[in-house]
Amino acid sequence: MSGIIGRTMASRKISALNQFLMGSRVFASRTYSSSAKEMTVRDALNSALDEEMSADPKVFVMGEEVGEYQGAYKITKGLLDKYGPERVLDTPITEAGFAGIGVGAAYHGLKPIIEFMTFNFSMQAIDHIINSAAKSNYMSAGQISVPIVFRGPNGAAAGVGAQHSQCYAAWFGSCPGLKVLAPYSSEDARGLLKAAIRDPDPVVFLENELLYGESFPVSAEALDSSFCLPIGKAKIEREGKDVTITAFSKMVGYALQAAEILTKEGISAEVINLRSIRPLDRPAINASVRKTNRLVTVEEGFPQHGVGAEICASVVEESFEYLDAPVERITGADVPMPYAANLERMAVPQVEDIIRAAKRACYRSST
Repeated sequence: MSGIIGRTMASRKISALNQFLMGSRVFASRTYSSSAKEMTVRDALNSALDEEMSADPKVFVMGEEVGEYQGAYKITKGLLDKYGPERVLDTPITEAGFAGIGVGAAYHGLKPIIEFMTFNFSMQAIDHIINSAAKSNYMSAGQISVPIVFRGPNGAAAGVGAQHSQCYAAWFGSCPGLKVLAPYSSEDARGLLKAAIRDPDPVVFLENELLYGESFPVSAEALDSSFCLPIGKAKIEREGKDVTITAFSKMVGYALQAAEILTKEGISAEVINLRSIRPLDRPAINASVRKTNRLVTVEEGFPQHGVGAEICASVVEESFEYLDAPVERITGADVPMPYAANLERMAVPQVEDIIRAAKRACYRSST
């Protein structure tokens, strides 16, 4: 990856960490307008970072290309110009290094936001995420808080092969001590990122590269700088009475498309945007299943030990007597991601897969 994408370093003077990083600054302008009725996910994330950095001087951003290059995906555009190299810190190509520095800074009361160019690279830093961040509050009997956010694109993009296409929702969602969020819309992105930054515990914030450029309507409430969404609460994106479809991140859009098509065939699907992977909103999921009596779970990740498997277990444990059909799970294929475009499409869930599963659950299909 280092031969493909150039990465730079910038100077910093925050606390005692300035000895690790060096470089130079450049200047860029912000383009986000708080009066917009629609907003891209990219601008939603950028505005959330800006507002939280403005509100709390302990918040800082660190990662590869977050400063001079304005972010690999331009999420941090304009922040170096506004807040300087003390709070927008370009790093060398060393995820284990800067993730560890971030955790240490959080131990001492700062609020780091660690950007991974892709969550696939978080595997280089997983010891710090799991052992240093997630477990310290428990192991210190509550004496050490770790208010840190690990954020970046997660899951499949397009044509980047097996090593850059994994979904880490189930990986990190299985670890006590972490909170794991996965936004879909611009409102999700703003509200959940603000909640993550303000939270006293470590948060893994899973974005989606293919959603960055998508625009969504944003309410006046969501544009307010005090806006914040609760962690652990799902959102019913579309109400229905025949089948419940749960999804997160990019798959929420696919579920909504499937629900629209199913309506034409007389099936009313309720679509739940999970938003939070850990904690999981089990009450909302079970309440929906008790109404519709059917469940389809959708995710990009691998099938074994996945988010959908956990949802299935919850429904079987709490609402088994309400089910009128077997639970349907839609997941990525149980293989490393193929590089060929035609095979890649077959390896990730598609709208038609969700439609077929919903029809099976409603006994409207023989396949």
